[in-house]
Amino acid sequence: MSDLPAPNDLILVSFLPSPRDLEIARLLGWYRIPLRTAPRVIAVDHIAFYQPANFGEGHRWCIEFVAPLRGHELLTRAELIKEDVDHPRAAEEYFKLQLGPLISLPRSIPAGDWKRITFLYTTGERLLAAASIEDLGVHDEERQVLWRALRERALASQQYSAEILPELPLDPELLAFFGLGVE
Repeated sequence: MSDLPAPNDLILVSFLPSPRDLEIARLLGWYRIPLRTAPRVIAVDHIAFYQPANFGEGHRWCIEFVAPLRGHELLTRAELIKEDVDHPRAAEEYFKLQLGPLISLPRSIPAGDWKRITFLYTTGERLLAAASIEDLGVHDEERQVLWRALRERALASQQYSAEILPELPLDPELLAFFGLGVE
C-alpha cells in the first residue's frame, strides 16, 4: 500500500461525481476532469476526492480517499468511455488523470458548511491535519508559497505527459459494467 502524502506535497481536492467514478479510480486507475472546467494546474502530487450527497449516509459530503497522480493526457469523452459515443458531450475534451492506488485517509474529512466544492488546492500537511474541509484552506504567507509551487509545476508540466501503464488483465464484463468496453 502506498504512503499518505508528505507534508509539502501539493494536493488537488477534486469533486467526485458518483460512486461509479470512485470505482473507476479504484479499479482502473484514472479520473476525468472536463477541460472546460479544469483547474489551471493539474500537475500536483496527489488528488483527494470530495464525495457529494449521492455517496449516501456516512460517505457523503466528505473526503475519504487520496491517490498519487502518475500522469495525465487529453482525450475526448468518447475516447475515455467507449460506450458514450452518443453522449451529448462525447466530443468534448477531458483530462484523463492517471492515478496510483487509492489510499484511505486515517479519518474522513467532513465538509461542514462547505457543500459545494469543485476544486481546491492544499498541502499534504493540511490534508492530514484537517478536522473539516474548511481547514484545507491555505492562508497568508503559506498561500504565496503554495501559489509559487503551483506556478513552477505549471511551467514544468507544459510538456504532454502520460505514464506508460502496464496492461492489466481486466475482465471484459467488469469493463462493460463501467461502460468502458474493449475495442
